[in-house]
Amino acid sequence: MHRPDAIALAYAYFDDGRFFSDLQRRVALRTESDMGQAPPSLAAYLHEELMPRLSALGFQGTVVPNPQPHAGPFLIARRVEDPALPTVLAYGHGDVTSGQDALWDEGLGPWSLRSRGDRLYGRGTADNKGQHSINLGALAAVLEARKGRLGYNMTWLIEMGEEAASPGLHAVCTEYREALRADLFLASDGPRVSAGRPTLFLGSRGAVNFTLSLRERPRAYHSGNWGGVLANPATRICHAVGSMVDARGRITVEGLRPPPVSPAVRQTLASISIGGGANDPALSAGWGEPGLSAAERLMGWNTLEVLALGAGQPQRPVNAIPGEAVAHCQLRFVVGTPWQALESTVRAHLDAQGFPDVEVGITLAGAATRLDPDHPWVDWARASIERSSGQSPDVLPNLAGSLPNDVFADLLGLPTLWVPHSYPACAQHAPNEHLLGSVAREGLGIMAGLYWDLGESGGDAPPPWAHGSASAERREPAVA
Repeated sequence: MHRPDAIALAYAYFDDGRFFSDLQRRVALRTESDMGQAPPSLAAYLHEELMPRLSALGFQGTVVPNPQPHAGPFLIARRVEDPALPTVLAYGHGDVTSGQDALWDEGLGPWSLRSRGDRLYGRGTADNKGQHSINLGALAAVLEARKGRLGYNMTWLIEMGEEAASPGLHAVCTEYREALRADLFLASDGPRVSAGRPTLFLGSRGAVNFTLSLRERPRAYHSGNWGGVLANPATRICHAVGSMVDARGRITVEGLRPPPVSPAVRQTLASISIGGGANDPALSAGWGEPGLSAAERLMGWNTLEVLALGAGQPQRPVNAIPGEAVAHCQLRFVVGTPWQALESTVRAHLDAQGFPDVEVGITLAGAATRLDPDHPWVDWARASIERSSGQSPDVLPNLAGSLPNDVFADLLGLPTLWVPHSYPACAQHAPNEHLLGSVAREGLGIMAGLYWDLGESGGDAPPPWAHGSASAERREPAVA
């Protein structure tokens, strides 16, 4: 068989209903990880659902307990054809956010897969059960077409805590670093830029969540009796936030701003259009950093967002000056931002602006990553996707959102390629989450093409490792 045969087998997996059946089973497992505990379903997803599937494809798997208490386990599954061959590291997560059962439209629910037109509804269909199901189906098609051979080794890492900020992921990848040694990282998560066009992204923005809080006094006081002589913490918190980001969304603290957009990133983003889909919001005119395109503001720059404000009783306001106030903020940032110094940067800024009483607390942090758009793997992947789909993909230097890509890019030292199979209006993390069947089917063909092309050593465009340019030192993989 040849490349078109592998892609045809991948399409058949969707067309004959096997993809729907597999995803239906996986969606039915209630694998919520953001509830403060690790339900038994997290381990069951690995032991009962993925292990048998990977075993049938020739993988040997180990379920690794999480070193963090109350967090889900990991699966490391390895398929070694020849220790001298290069290795691909694949990744996915089987956990999901809370189901929000009562908020779904009539006839829909988080734990049963439902098809309506082109939409497949259910929690995890887009994030991430549907996406790694696509990749597993494509891999099976290539193995069938090549009669059980890939031409390279492969390792799958599945975590069950990504929606809870990936607790234990760094520690597990450090402990099992030899078992996870590879030459390339290739995975799927996040959305395409638009539903009708494939996307390839090379990293992700980082994120730091932090709070600004001010406690003036232990209780509220009547605004008529005390207004004008008691400082209002809500007013001060609003002005503290306003000193950091202006009324048009431009960051005004120099230490929270990124380096200028590089020519390579600007060129990569030049053809990217943001929004315009049927369910996409209208872009806000004049919002954000001036002088940048929408794509540059979203994927090549930093944003400071206020996620929530708290003071008094918003649901039932009373005539009282609140005793305390809080602003929950987030910095989304690109590579080159000194994000580790955020707390001290914000502290120094607030002190200089006359807010020494406002406290700063970091609640969550993750690094930004970006593979060089000129890296040889990028051109190779772009060409493979275009060959399979008939159109050149949108190539992003990094996703606008955040993923634990620093583990793979920095800790494991791999070039990272992400090929998403979702789209911006998929309602991930919300009621009515769905996967588009048309995108899933196309994704099966794209991934089958990529997996096929990784095993080619000749032809017009062999993978970069065929030229001896693999990124990691070639050595025999360790046993997990």
